[in-house]
Order: sequence, then structure tokens, then C-alpha cells
Amino acid sequence: MTASVTSRRSARRPPERNVIGPQPIGKRIRELRHRAAPQQVFAELFEKRWMEPAIPLALLIAVIVFFSVTTPAFATPENLLSSSAELAEIAFVCVGMAIVMISGGIDLSVGSMFGLCNMIMLLLITIGGVPVLPAIGVTLLAGAILGSVNGGIVAYLKARPFLTTLVTLIIFRGVLNLLDLNFAAQTATVFVTDPVWEWFGTGKVAGIPFSFITLLVVLLLGHVVLSRSRLGWHITAVGASRRAARHAGIRVERVLLVSYVFAGLLCALAGIFYAARLSSASARVGEGLELNVLTAVILGGISLSGGKGTVWRAFIGAATISLLGKGLLLMNVGGETLQTALAIVLIVAVGLDIKWGKNRGKAIQKVYVNPTVVEYGPLPDVRQGSGSPFEINDRLRDAESIGAGEVEGPEDVVLDRQGRLYCGTRQGWIVRFSGEGFRHKEIFARIGGHPLGLGFDSDENLIVCVGGMGLYAVAPDGTHRKLSDETGRTWTRLRDDSRLRMADDLDITPGGQIYFSEATTRFDMADWVLDGVEGRPNGRLVRYDPATGQTRTVVRDLVFPNGICSAHDGESLLIAQTWLCRILRYWHSGPRQGRIEVFMDNFPGYLDNINRSSDGAYWVALNGMRSPAYDLAMRMPTFRRRMMKRIPRDEWLYPSMNHGCVVKVSDEGEVLETFWDPGGEAHATITSMREHDGYLYIGGLENNRVGRIKLDRGGPRTGADGSARTASTTPATVS
Repeated sequence: MTASVTSRRSARRPPERNVIGPQPIGKRIRELRHRAAPQQVFAELFEKRWMEPAIPLALLIAVIVFFSVTTPAFATPENLLSSSAELAEIAFVCVGMAIVMISGGIDLSVGSMFGLCNMIMLLLITIGGVPVLPAIGVTLLAGAILGSVNGGIVAYLKARPFLTTLVTLIIFRGVLNLLDLNFAAQTATVFVTDPVWEWFGTGKVAGIPFSFITLLVVLLLGHVVLSRSRLGWHITAVGASRRAARHAGIRVERVLLVSYVFAGLLCALAGIFYAARLSSASARVGEGLELNVLTAVILGGISLSGGKGTVWRAFIGAATISLLGKGLLLMNVGGETLQTALAIVLIVAVGLDIKWGKNRGKAIQKVYVNPTVVEYGPLPDVRQGSGSPFEINDRLRDAESIGAGEVEGPEDVVLDRQGRLYCGTRQGWIVRFSGEGFRHKEIFARIGGHPLGLGFDSDENLIVCVGGMGLYAVAPDGTHRKLSDETGRTWTRLRDDSRLRMADDLDITPGGQIYFSEATTRFDMADWVLDGVEGRPNGRLVRYDPATGQTRTVVRDLVFPNGICSAHDGESLLIAQTWLCRILRYWHSGPRQGRIEVFMDNFPGYLDNINRSSDGAYWVALNGMRSPAYDLAMRMPTFRRRMMKRIPRDEWLYPSMNHGCVVKVSDEGEVLETFWDPGGEAHATITSMREHDGYLYIGGLENNRVGRIKLDRGGPRTGADGSARTASTTPATVS
């Protein structure tokens, strides 16, 4: 759907040749130039959660590139394979440390646990004569027990993690020294001919060391546990705030214990692979490893304060430290220089990562809104006495008020077959007015969000579009249920648009299909006006099938589709595009099925809801008026981008948002009459209207009442929405 429109007509139905299709090449090139959005790609890319460790990832890439260029032996297949085996061992320990730190703790004993489990594994095989597989199981159990010692003291004795694990570091290291003192001869060099042992030490899968394959499996499992399981959510919640987690009913002590047990298990797994690879053990194994591991996880972006981090970040940090050390060794750099280099890298990387973390949101905000070109035809004259079909009047000024001061933001209104009036409110309620003069008010349903478009189906269920929540149905007894909150994702876009962010307006076809608009997939209810600053095709038309419960996107790339109306022919829909000030017709069935054409264009204001009238015409709400400054600004994307950073948008771009009207148009696309409230004194920001029993009911997103005026002409004593008829023979209620 093109993001701009040029018209020489004033809200008249264009000829058939104006069906949406190819544009002149010059105009198309200009549109494409402004629609190309590298800064939008940047914003959507870096708002991804997996892009949070951008600095550590960039550092890892820089390390690989640097040593590949300066050290020829670094990028050889043999070195990379051996490095991956060594990386796996340190990465296991880093993942364990990361889980503990995410839970709000720290484990300084990981190096000692790693060395002790390495010793236990070899002693079981040599001294105990235990087969390899049972020995692996016993070693893993030993690691879990060591981790549970740390976790038990921290969780149940309320000891400080730093001091606790510092003490256990000394204890575990002491045990390792005693074992080495007594069994050094047996563990110095071990010869095992078991194929399982050889597989753990030198086995490869498709040329990749088995230890690295195991690491990838652990990383995937760790990701699923932390991000998709209740345990993972609890670990993160405890790390973020133990008090809040406890108030939420989380067993904090058990979560902490499990976190340390995970760390012990992973240290044991690393010790097993180390033992199988080198077939030796000593008291010096794992000595100082805790410092390298702590450096790696901090480098990867794991927060010391807890509640933030992923296993992938731990892997990035481990890979950076491991490859940096391997590269420096290949350059014949001594151990002292190596430690100094690691310290410098840590300081620089952590400093940059902190800066990035603080300013990432600001950077995304500055480039997220990306305006494009929108062109209009000549601005229609609405001045009194101009002879324009939109000529201003005061026909709404004396409208009757219903529920004045009792509702907030009734964006849409609808009446049932009993003549009772319904509207949504900003509090997330559906309010019903009934009785003489609609004086009786009651809360019909509490849904949440902000109810927008409303419509009754043939079973008198009230179908509701809820901003930020999706499509809902409210039964006649007031109970509500979710119909849909997602649709098919657009896989060609970085942003996951499967969730419904702003379901806006709906209508039900004679066949019972529910069509509704999602005004924008990029902005939420609080920022929907920013979509107008962009003017981009961020919206879509969606269909929900009550028979199958399936939701499908029917038309993509619409510029803020707002009002949806099933046409009187029963085969097409009218779609109001707010920022383009035009109405489209989409044929959902019949011989023209799938075709889209411009029904009317170049309105003098921003369109909102559309509803049928009882005489074969349509009511259209204008929630604000265009101005010469607005038209000019929409042709100048760079100007809009600069202005929105300096001046509030309601002071220059939308100065007339509280100055709307209701327009009646024929099925041929001609303006029949208008209803104005100059200055918005009685009904500001008109977003909807509904004809029923000779009256026109008016709603508004910023209003605190529902308006009602008596229509001058006579008409049927039923609603234009077919509320006194069956949905199988006539279109159902429009919202």
C-alpha cells in the first residue's frame, strides 16, 4: 500500500482508474528513497533483547579478526578445533557462574570445584576401579553436592555469598591438596582404554569436538530454562529483588539453592571433560580459574547486582577470554602480560558496555520514529459561506449529553436490540446506559486495556477491539473471553508483529466473519500519534473466523487503518486511513475478491470510524482537521524529524485534534451533509458515531460523555447497524 496520495478532487469518489496500483516512476522513486529506512532497521535491530550484548559481541569479533590477521597460526583449523575444546571447559564453568549471578549471588569456589571434580573423576577410575559411565554420574553428583553446600549456606543460613564462597574455595582447595598429596602418583598420568573415555577426551561429531557439541546443548537448555520456564523466571525475579519475589510467592531459598547446584553440576561436567582430555590431575588444576570466569561473565554483560543476563552472554565472555588468551600465547606473550591484557580488556569492555546499556534506549528512541513523504491534494475549504461540501456549521453544538462526567474516553458507541447504549472507557470498562434518557449507568464488563471498536454479532455477543490486548467477546451476561491476540508474523521484518498491539475497529460481515483493523504494529496506545509523524504503512487488516478460531492477516502495509465498515453490498469493506485522509474499499468476496481501490480521498481532516446509515449511505468521523502547515510538514520528512525533537507535536502538527465533525457520504462517494461542533465545545475529538432509531450517537477518545442528536429526516425505527434484524441477511453492527 503506497504511503502517499495525490488528488485533485475534494473527497469525491475517484474514477475506476484510481484503483491502487503502479505509480508514476518519478513519484515512485521519491517514495522509495524516503521509505528506505536504514535508521529504522538500526532501531528495530538494537531493540531486540538478543542485541543487548552488542559491545561484548563486537569485542569478540574484534579479537578473532585481530589474531587472525596478526597471527597466522590462530585461524588454522587445527588451532580452532583445539581452542573449541578448551573453550567448552571454561564455558561450562562460566554458565554456572552466570546462573548464580543472575539469581543475585556469586560463587568464588568454581575453580576449586572444577579441580576437585577433576580429581574425583580420576580417582574413581584409577583407585576405585569404577567404570567410566558410573564414574561420570558419581562425579556429577559430587559437583551437585558441592554446589548445594554453597547454596544451603547462602539460602538457609542467610550468609553473604561472597564470604561464603570465599571460605568454601579455601575448604575445597584444601581437600584437593590433601587428595593430591596422597594420590599424586596415581593421578599424575592415567591410561584408560574405555571407548567412552576416549569419546569424552578426543571424540568429534562432524569434525567438531564432542565437548563443544555438549556445550551447545547445555547453552540451548540453559536458554530454555532461563527464558521459557517457571524456574528460570523465578531465578531472574529473585536476582532482581528478593523481597518482591518473596511477596510474589516465590520460594527464594529453594531458587537460590537450585542456582548453586546448577553451578556445581556444570563445574563437574567441565572437570570430567578436562580429565578425559588430559588424563591427569593435580592440586593446581583450576587454581585462579574463578578470576578468569568472573572476568568472562562480567565481560559478557552479566550484572553483578543480579536479575539480568543470559547463558549466551556468558558464552560470549568465555569465548573472548579463551580466544584472547590463546592468541596471546601464540604471540609468545608471558603470563604476567596476559593477565595485564585481560585486565585492560575487562576495564575497557565493561566501561563501554555500561555506557551502551545506559544509552541504548536513548539511541533507539532518537532514530525509531522515521518519517516518510505523504502528499495530499488541495486542502478543501471548510469556511462558512465557502460553498464547499464540508462547509462548517454548528449542528452538534446543542447535542444532548449522555453520562456527562461519568465516562472517560468513549472511543466507540453501540446500541443493542433493546436500545441500550454501550461504550468503552479509559479504565478498561464497558459501560451500559439504559432507561429513560439513558440515566441508568452500570458497568457491563471489566476487560482491561482501552476498549475501542465495538459491534454485536448475531448472538448478541459484544465484540470488542481492545488496544494493547486484541479481540474480545462479551456475552450478554457480562462475562468476557479472548478471541485473539495474535496473527501471522511478517517474516520479512525484524520486528515480530505477530502480537496485536493496537486492534482498533471492527465489523462483522453477513457471513459472520469478523474483520478488524490494527492501526499500527510499531507503536502502542500511548504513542499512537507518533505513527502519524511517520506516515508509514505500519497497519493491517485482520480477519477472525469464529467458526475455526483462526486469525489471519488479510491486507498488510496500510497507513493507519482505523474505521472498518462492512458495505451495504455485503461483499466489500470500507477502510478509513487516518493519516492519508482517505477511504479504501476492499472486496472480501464476490467477483472482485481481493481487489483494493480508493473509495474517497482528500478529506479535510483525519478519519476515524465509519458506520452505515439507515438509508444506504455511510457516516464518517473526522477526529481533527488538516491545516496548510500539516500538509506542508507531511511532505517534508526531515523537517518533521527535527521538529518533533524540539516542539510538542500537538503544538504544531496536530493543532486541531479537538475540532472534528461527522460527515455523511453516499455509496457513490459523494458528501451528503456534515455535522460540526466549532471549537469542540460540546464534543471534542469525535472518533465515532452510530445511527439508531432516528438519532445519531457520538463518541470521542478524549470526551467525557456520549452525544446524541435528533436526525431531521424520518427513517426506519431500527438501527442502521441492523440491530433489529438478523446478521445472516444484513451486515451486523459496525464499529
